[in-house]
Amino acid sequence: MRLADVRPIHVADVVVEGRPWPGYLHAIEHPQGRILVDTGMIDSTPELDEEWRPTIYPERIPRDVVCVINTHLHFDHCGGNRLFAGLPIYVQRVEREAAREPGYTIPEWVEFDGARYVELDGEAEIVPGVRVLPTPGHTPGHQSVLVETEDGLVVVAGDVAYRWEDFDAAPAAGPLLELEPRRIWLAHETTPRDA
Repeated sequence: MRLADVRPIHVADVVVEGRPWPGYLHAIEHPQGRILVDTGMIDSTPELDEEWRPTIYPERIPRDVVCVINTHLHFDHCGGNRLFAGLPIYVQRVEREAAREPGYTIPEWVEFDGARYVELDGEAEIVPGVRVLPTPGHTPGHQSVLVETEDGLVVVAGDVAYRWEDFDAAPAAGPLLELEPRRIWLAHETTPRDA
């Protein structure tokens, strides 16, 4: 795999403090098939409309995938999971437990007919060259995805931080930076940070 085999797909915008914030999932073009990191949103609720005013682009979510990895289970990261009934969806066990708490997320977007979660307890290899590393902070079970490429390590860091200006101060950023990645992606930033 190369750096370009890990790419963002703009699937939603939400309004934060009067400004639109983009939301991205990331596709990994792996030799065993496409892997999605997070699934964005495919619809909304009246409560979400009132608080976040989302604009969603569900048609942009690739459907031909072999599995999904959720960085965490907040509504804007797992709302499209329902498109992938029967496929393995990798998540940290503690994150799935947190998602059962009231007000954490939209429960029916996590637990749906055909949901096939693979609950992880810590670091794990998903397929050769793709592994997850727990990066708690934003949520108890947040995980980042590490992709080995010929060009160096690519990290899909989800919501370790919302913006690059906050990344270095985020507690979970330290372990990621120690890995000396070639590229880091965040879920709400349009461009990556390259080494």
